[in-house]
Formats: sequence, C-alpha cells, structure tokens
Amino acid sequence: MKALNTDKAPAAIGPYSQAIRTGNLVFVSGQLPIDPATGAFPEGGIKEQTRQSLLNARAILQSEGLDLKDVVKTTVFLSEIANFGPMNEVYAEFFTAPYPARCAFAVKDLPKAALVEIELIAEAR
Repeated sequence: MKALNTDKAPAAIGPYSQAIRTGNLVFVSGQLPIDPATGAFPEGGIKEQTRQSLLNARAILQSEGLDLKDVVKTTVFLSEIANFGPMNEVYAEFFTAPYPARCAFAVKDLPKAALVEIELIAEAR
C-alpha cells in the first residue's frame, strides 16, 4: 500500500491520505472544491465547485501517472439533490465513454459547507 500526495491538490483536512494505491487500484479520497492555490472554494456555485473537485481528483491521479480515463468508479456527494443536473453537466466535460460506474446522492452536510465532494477509484493498466 502506498499513500499518494501532491501539492497540486488540497491537503487532507483530517487523518487520511489524498489517495492510496494498492496493486493496480488507486482510491482517491473525497475531494472538496478547494483551490489548492488559494485554500478557498471557487467563486460561483455547484458548477464551479464540481469543476474544482474534479480538477483536484485529476491532479492526484496525474501524480501517479494516471488520468480520468483510468477511473472505473466515482461517488458524488451533493449538498442537495437539486444540484444533480448542473453537477452532471460539468461532470460530462471530464469523462468520455466508456463512462465510469457512478453513484450520486444528497447528504445532510458536507465538510466546510461544500456543495459537492467527489471520490473515485482508478485502475492502472
């Protein structure tokens, strides 16, 4: 097992790794929409936050020589299900067919009052 860490994504805000690689699999922890350069959420709403969360996840994968095309599963946590459509629009900009498996659901609260958090699993081929 190998912990992954890059300064191109925000540091973990608790006792966990940005990602863990075990064998051919990389498990990327839930990524909040924190801009690693500023430590703040991007201006705007769900679309901007979704984009930043996915940029963070991609940066972590790239630190291991992978990219979003290697993702096999994502989980999207939303602050409210009404954000599903706008999130999905931005999500579709980052992934192409064959799309990874995914589940998305609303939760009561997210850390730092984020509108979205995205975790993923990738496979090194």
